[in-house]
Amino acid sequence: MKQESPLVDLDVVVRQRIRSLRLARGWSLDTLAARCFLSPSTLSRLETGHRRMALDQLVPIARALGTSIDQLVEPIDDTDVVIRPEPQQWPGRTTWILSRDRAVNGVTVAKMRIEPTLPDSDRMRVHPGHDWFTVLSGTLRLRLGDRTIFVESGDAAEFSTMIPHCLAANDVTTEVLTIFDREGERAHLHTPADEND
Repeated sequence: MKQESPLVDLDVVVRQRIRSLRLARGWSLDTLAARCFLSPSTLSRLETGHRRMALDQLVPIARALGTSIDQLVEPIDDTDVVIRPEPQQWPGRTTWILSRDRAVNGVTVAKMRIEPTLPDSDRMRVHPGHDWFTVLSGTLRLRLGDRTIFVESGDAAEFSTMIPHCLAANDVTTEVLTIFDREGERAHLHTPADEND
């Protein structure tokens, strides 16, 4: 069985990306061809693989589609899809970072397993931004200023983090899926060495 080289596979992917981006914008071949100063027949042959792609063609195509050459030619493998998070453990809490780069596009996605604590041991924090979470299992005790709110499994919460706040498990180990902005990531996903900062 003959196996295609990675370059051939990448060539096919680039052609598919160009066509998909064009169609996602609702553009005909004529429309994209006019925007990148190619003839519609040349663009059609590029998309279908009947003509070899050249760098001087990819630059205007990428620009017209609002993307970069890097994004058009980025190779595909499982590492750009599958995330294998490593647990980070602190006393009473385990965190798995589920987003590829911390705070990329301003948000960090994490799963947290929180052990129950006594209400007076909860440390209140304040930082700019908003926090969002949904409870996967258990009940989360959200202290928000003077209020204590119990967020049950299946419920979600969003709040301004300029209000003093603290998240704690109520009675049983609780798991949450959370999205932090940059400030929330700094405040909640720190290492134990940062505790005194």
